[in-house]
Formats: sequence, C-alpha cells, structure tokens
Amino acid sequence: MAAAEYSDHARSGFADGASYDQYRPSFPEESVNTLLEAVRVSGVPGAHVVDLGAGTGKFTELLAQRHEDFRITAVEPHEGMRQVLEAKQLKNVHVENGVSNKIPVKDQSVDAVIVAQAFHWFANDESLREFHRVIKPHGCLGLIWNIEDYNAARSHAAATAWEAELQNLTWSFDDGSSRYRHEKWKEVFDKQLKSNPLSLVLAANPLFSLPLASHECKWIVWLSKDDLMKRYWTLSQIAVLQGEEKEKTRQTFLKALEKPDVEVNEKGEIALHGSTYSFWTSKIPSEPQSME
Repeated sequence: MAAAEYSDHARSGFADGASYDQYRPSFPEESVNTLLEAVRVSGVPGAHVVDLGAGTGKFTELLAQRHEDFRITAVEPHEGMRQVLEAKQLKNVHVENGVSNKIPVKDQSVDAVIVAQAFHWFANDESLREFHRVIKPHGCLGLIWNIEDYNAARSHAAATAWEAELQNLTWSFDDGSSRYRHEKWKEVFDKQLKSNPLSLVLAANPLFSLPLASHECKWIVWLSKDDLMKRYWTLSQIAVLQGEEKEKTRQTFLKALEKPDVEVNEKGEIALHGSTYSFWTSKIPSEPQSME
C-alpha cells in the first residue's frame, strides 16, 4: 500500500508479509491481459510502469514475466512487505520506498500507474494529483482487486450460504478504515463529475477521463480448510485479532464451513468463489498537446 501517512491499520494488519505473500492469490491471466491492454502498455516494449502499493509483489511478478520487458518501478512503504518483494529479485524491477503522494519518479515519465489491491488505502485528491504528475500525457491509471465473496461489498450476493455467513463476519469488523468492499474509493473520481459550487473548480479541471471503464472476472479456487483459514486471516482487520476475539472469530469461521452447501472435491478441498475487478482511466493533460 502507499499513502501520505499510510494507515496504522494497514501497517499492523500486514505485519506478516511472508504469510500475505504465501496465502494471497495472484491475478487471473484474463484480468491482467485486459488491464494491460486497457492502460495501453500491452505490446509496448520497455514501457515504464509504476506498480504503486506493490506489497510483496503479487502483481509485480506478473509484470516482470511479460514479454514486453517493462521497466517497472515498484513502490511500497511497508518495510516488511517491501523486503519480501526485494528478495524476489525480479527482472527489470526497481523497488522503492515511497507513498502515493510522493512517487519517486520524474514528471511525465511513466506510461502507466497500476495499483493492485491497494487504492482504497489512499483514494484521495492528493494521490490523484500525484498520479497526474508522473504519468505521461494520455498515459493511464489502472486499478485491480481480487475480492473473495467473503470480502465483497454488501451489494454483492455471495455464491453460497457459507460464504454469505463469512461475508457477514467480515462486515462485523469496523476499524474505521475503508476497504474495497466499502466502495468509498470511487468517491474521489465521482467528485470530478459534480458541479455544485464547492466542487466547481475540480469539476472544471478533471485529472482523469470519466466514467471509469471496468472489467470483472469471476473465479473459483479450491483450498484446503487450513489454507482457506490462512487466506482469510491475511485480511488486515482479521490478522490483528488476539485472544478471545481471535478464537471467537475462528469458531464462527469453522461453523460456517459446516453448512450443507460447502462444495468439497475428492481431495477434501473447498470451492471458494470470488471476482477480480479491474478499472482504468486515462490522464487528461493539463495543457493541449501537439499532435505533430
């Protein structure tokens, strides 16, 4: 993640970078290909991509594997997660300590900024202005999240009753920090469309084109009960639980897995449902650009 002063909840919730890297999923090929094409770097040799809030490098790895040989600046303020990323020694990846309002690259030097699994931590005007600074004229911003049904928005109907029960469990925790499921991250873009007196100046000078384009890729993954629990425990508000509250949450989790609609394969693995959501937009240059 990356923010001007990134959340204490993020700092503590992601303290175990190794577990996060082991149990959090990668991103579906369909979603990656769609997003990279949408932000106009697919097929562009040596394109400069900033992976902001790179974490342990779940998305960075996919960028580094691409045939385009991207020049990748991976920016991550959390020391523990950054250390995991640095240890991977990924091709063409330069790892930096940085935050969303102070990205350590030059003005208009980046073809695309991509934020995987993190934009909700720093969805504010200051961050958008910084993205606008570093992205080249007509360059793009891409956002992507893996969201299990148990971590989805209230408007999302879980595929099964047991996942709906876990979804309710997840929503029972409120530490005051906004996650993807709260859907508040969209508000920073919505403000550009308003025309009331308080937002007239911002609306008259939008930074990125709207509305955001989007793509959804639904998926199912099969996990052992133990791995499923460990994956659930990588959620930042769950990872910090201690003592009685941790045990109570564990028992609620296990009780949900007793529901009759839990699908189990011949290996004893459980079907977990979710979606990968991608969004993208292009920078609106501050001044008209010559087409010559």
